[in-house]
Amino acid sequence: MRAVDPTTLSAVESAARFVFLNRSCFNGLYRVNKSGQFNVPFGKYTNPNLCPVERLRGASRALASAEIRLGDFDSSVAAARAGDFVYMDPPYAPISPTASFTSYTAADFGLADQTRLAERFRELTERGVLCMLSNSDTPLIRELYQGFRIDGILAPRAISRSAEGRRPVGEVIVRNYG
Repeated sequence: MRAVDPTTLSAVESAARFVFLNRSCFNGLYRVNKSGQFNVPFGKYTNPNLCPVERLRGASRALASAEIRLGDFDSSVAAARAGDFVYMDPPYAPISPTASFTSYTAADFGLADQTRLAERFRELTERGVLCMLSNSDTPLIRELYQGFRIDGILAPRAISRSAEGRRPVGEVIVRNYG
């Protein structure tokens, strides 16, 4: 199933493949390599719940009136209007020089992208769009979003090679409201 090219599948089959991979891979991580192929190892589960029916139905109900877009964040928020709500969850800025994982896709998400995202956050604010963003609690992110409400939180980590790496990590929630 990991090797199946999702572009050869129907929408339903592609969704089923995604759920299967998400429920059976290492800690539910979804990541692709530079060729766009899914590359997360299998998880070590005895009896995974591959089809959590009630959770899927609940998600279906919650998303029934939502519009989901696939694309760069610029195109995804282009039509946002005053009163709309946009939540941004980019690949987080590295918290140290050795923490350089910045992408879940074939394209990296580096400093230029972080800066462009902050600019878009400001533009959306000027248009009256309500925005919320999560990211690493780093000096860079605090500088990029200076002037907005920034709340520091400790977020648990479920994905790490060691128990030590699963300790809570500092993150920020940035909002342009309340």
